[in-house]
Amino acid sequence: MKRRAFLAAAALPLMRANAVEYAVVTPRPLLFPRDHGAHPDYRTEWWYLTGWLDAAPPLGFQVTFFRTRTEIDPANPSRFAARQLVIAHAAIADPARGSLLKDERIARAGFGVAEASEADTDVRLDRWRLARRADGSYQCTLPARGFALQFSATPTQPLLLQGDGGFSRKGPQSAQASYYYSQPQLQVQATLQHEGTTKRIAGSAWLDHEWSSTLLDADAAGWDWVGMNLDDGAALTAFQIRRRVSGEKLYAYASLREPGSATPRLFTADEVDFTPIERWSSPRTRGVWPVAQRIRVGRRTFETEPLFADQELDSRASTGAVYWEGASRLAEGGRRVGRGYLEMTGYLEPIRL
Repeated sequence: MKRRAFLAAAALPLMRANAVEYAVVTPRPLLFPRDHGAHPDYRTEWWYLTGWLDAAPPLGFQVTFFRTRTEIDPANPSRFAARQLVIAHAAIADPARGSLLKDERIARAGFGVAEASEADTDVRLDRWRLARRADGSYQCTLPARGFALQFSATPTQPLLLQGDGGFSRKGPQSAQASYYYSQPQLQVQATLQHEGTTKRIAGSAWLDHEWSSTLLDADAAGWDWVGMNLDDGAALTAFQIRRRVSGEKLYAYASLREPGSATPRLFTADEVDFTPIERWSSPRTRGVWPVAQRIRVGRRTFETEPLFADQELDSRASTGAVYWEGASRLAEGGRRVGRGYLEMTGYLEPIRL
């Protein structure tokens, strides 16, 4: 699903005039490489890459680039009008530290500072960059505060189109939808610099690319989402949208692509449930997060276990949201079967897109 809460203006002056008309999500075939690139007519978009690095102890990492179209009149002639914003988050989950190393950036598009190509994945913000090469691999450079991360992420499987060929429902109304595809089971070669040391580490990752214009249902508080690379080569996606007052399921979805299969099996809302099995209270925000969850997908039941509990990200300075983004192991029947990330929003306050 992916995933994030945007304040469209992010505290920059909007200079509104005429109402902006955002592009509408309707079922259509996704076309590549064009749809790897940016879609500036839509309200929100993100390229979200999470993974595990096989260090001792293992590390998690998250890199997300967001593009958001603001409400500034496109006819505004000023070169300084912030029609498009680019936002980026990066985090390293280190269990020896017990909390995230993290950094974030935000800038209006243009002036050589921030750009998102429409031809293919190539999004830049200052010296941060995520780009897709001709061979399909992703290259990322992140000179962040407190650490520097560089990596290549190479596909080992075909793209995974979520929902109906990439048309992904996000609520009970057909208009509540996004275009959404994933690239699971990426092979990673990374260089991490931190506290005067340089480590070269292999690992695995998952990429989501999603874009939309439609807000969530008015009764939606937020979501729980997992993207999990299973050890046997399978790929599991599951999410639920929760109601504001009761916290009950408003909508849910899952896909499971088995090893060697080109297409996933899809699961409807009544076949998917998330049940908290462990909660953690943030000493900073007072948010209470279900950091371990039991997830029913059809006849199978999985359980997540966080690499450590404190993987909360307070991004109110950029996207306006507080969310939990955690490296997590996946188990089934008491046996480890995979690893990936669990993301949760709306537990501190209802999410605003």
